[in-house]
Amino acid sequence: MLYYSIPSFDETKLVKNCFTSRIGGVSKGQYETLNLGLKTDDLRENIIENFRLLCEGLEISINHLVFSDQIHGDNIKIVRKEDRGKGIIKDSDIIGVDALITNEKKIALVTVYADCVPIFLLDPVNKVIALAHAGWRGTVLKIGQKVIKKMVEEFKTNPQDCLAAIGPSIGKCCYEVDEGVIDEFNKNFTNLDKFVFFKGNSKYMLDLWQANKITLEEIGVLERNITISNMCTMCNQEVLFSYRGDKGVTGRMAAIMELI
Repeated sequence: MLYYSIPSFDETKLVKNCFTSRIGGVSKGQYETLNLGLKTDDLRENIIENFRLLCEGLEISINHLVFSDQIHGDNIKIVRKEDRGKGIIKDSDIIGVDALITNEKKIALVTVYADCVPIFLLDPVNKVIALAHAGWRGTVLKIGQKVIKKMVEEFKTNPQDCLAAIGPSIGKCCYEVDEGVIDEFNKNFTNLDKFVFFKGNSKYMLDLWQANKITLEEIGVLERNITISNMCTMCNQEVLFSYRGDKGVTGRMAAIMELI
């Protein structure tokens, strides 16, 4: 089984964290092999077995997992112990949520991906963690920034203390969008020249990594505390699922983080 972790987070010894690959599970066909997308057409028993194998490797209890219900929005949920298991071993009332926050140990936050940007956040002072799912719509809404604001309000987080990581996702090398998407960015961003590149014929290459980095810096996260994986899902389809690369029928990878 192949998965990635964040060195700066690992060094704190406060969390278990990972971003999975497509390698090491039991799923077949388009979902081969480590598909973690419960909303895909893969067999549910395969997905549950994939999570069981992953949790065994991470030494995290499958009963501790808490899932978001991603809709490309900016709703945020503070997760408590009573939420453990929601979305995998029991029904969930977490609806329309794209970011999860907790300050409690033994809660494993889970968000899933196949091109969109995973944002990992850790306040090592107040011991608060968060995961945010940022496709282009979530990035336009500055979801990473809004999660930091919620951490400030609820847990007295100082943004300058925070560690952040932008995980594997589609890169500017592969992410072509039309003028309509850029018009949406124009509504919330003033510095598009840093992450939008005109290609011609009303087409643009979009750098979601840089856009999300900018939103984090705007709220006070220090540049030196932001890690960018620089792994493009579409360029690395031998190890990562890509919705665009697989033309819409593909598995999902997971970002997982738990306070130790």
